[in-house]
Amino acid sequence: MTATLALIAHDRHREDLVNLVRQYQPVFGRYQILAAQQTADRLQATTNLAVRPLLAEGLGGEVQIATEVSLGNVAVVILLMDAALIGNPTVQALIQICTLYNVPIATNLATALNIVESLARSRVAHLIFNPVSGQGNAEQDLALIQRLLDPHLYLEVHQTTEDKCAEELAEKAIAANADMVIASGGDGTVSAVAGQLIGTRIPLGILPRGTANAFASALGIPTTLTPIRGACQVILAGKTRQVDAAFCNGLPMVLLAGIGLEAEVIDRADREAKDRWGALAYLMAGWQQLDEQTLFETEIEMDGRIERFQAGALTIANAAPATSVLAQGVGQVIFDDGLLDVTIASASTKLEALRTVTQLLGSALIRPIENPNVVHFGAKQLKVTATPPQKVVVDGEIIGTTPVEVECIPSGLTVFVP
Repeated sequence: MTATLALIAHDRHREDLVNLVRQYQPVFGRYQILAAQQTADRLQATTNLAVRPLLAEGLGGEVQIATEVSLGNVAVVILLMDAALIGNPTVQALIQICTLYNVPIATNLATALNIVESLARSRVAHLIFNPVSGQGNAEQDLALIQRLLDPHLYLEVHQTTEDKCAEELAEKAIAANADMVIASGGDGTVSAVAGQLIGTRIPLGILPRGTANAFASALGIPTTLTPIRGACQVILAGKTRQVDAAFCNGLPMVLLAGIGLEAEVIDRADREAKDRWGALAYLMAGWQQLDEQTLFETEIEMDGRIERFQAGALTIANAAPATSVLAQGVGQVIFDDGLLDVTIASASTKLEALRTVTQLLGSALIRPIENPNVVHFGAKQLKVTATPPQKVVVDGEIIGTTPVEVECIPSGLTVFVP
């Protein structure tokens, strides 16, 4: 169901409609609003709602609304008409179109009030959809998502473009008082949307369609076989959980920051390789990088003290699936303990590095490891510098080089989970 309302009122009832909208302004504020010209003018003059004006009442406004209804772009029509216009052909056409397309239409104030009170109890979801994520067919994915969610939610769809980033679309969803925001794409899209939701208590739904889908995997959201169907079921089930979030150099972080090896691997695995090989692109890039990776001196400042290490890779994890082996210093990363998991790995040869990485994977699957090449600890916030400066990746995106400052935001994010 689309999250758009169409409003039209003839002269004698225009103030009745305006007063209804003002009384229930928080409800109307959750929806996009189309209105005939004179109705739109009054609403814009008396409320702070964004209203898209159409042609004037009696001069084509009814026809435009009927067209939008036939295109599936309107959820509810409120038409408060003068008695003399009951038999008007355009008014009758609008009523017939709503009947044909099964769209609720209120033709008097009492019915309009009942519909608005029903809307107040309904959920509005804003879907932020990245069409270039993953290797599937974006049009088919979006059609499936709408088919699964439309019967249960008022769904407003926003697609990212070169000019409209996920962060901007998430901000608009928040400003529209969304009941939930759903991110459909890879970890970059999810992280961008989640970052805007930190501290808002607006639930985040995740529909994984990326290469790694690490955050969804860490939360137990289905990422294989039929991930869209499984993830939609998670959202519709309605169970939420408070999880930690973080900021790295002021940028939102829901997964982890990687310094050194992990950042170089992400940088090597370009879009062409990911499109061709999927998650294997990271493994191939990692194998190549092990030949070139050198140790670096790192200084970590936290809790008023400074620690120094020689490292080949350093991860600061808020959440991470088992496949993020460089984050698994003591086993599974806990994403709601109010702490960041810091893992530092070093090795002087490729063979030693492989052995360390293999043991880190084992720690994620079986038990914590004891390896002199691996140091692990928890921290609420820390500052990391490196000599020479190292590339930094945050939630799958290169953000620059060290130094970085990372702070955990306990229970900062509300997420739909299985």
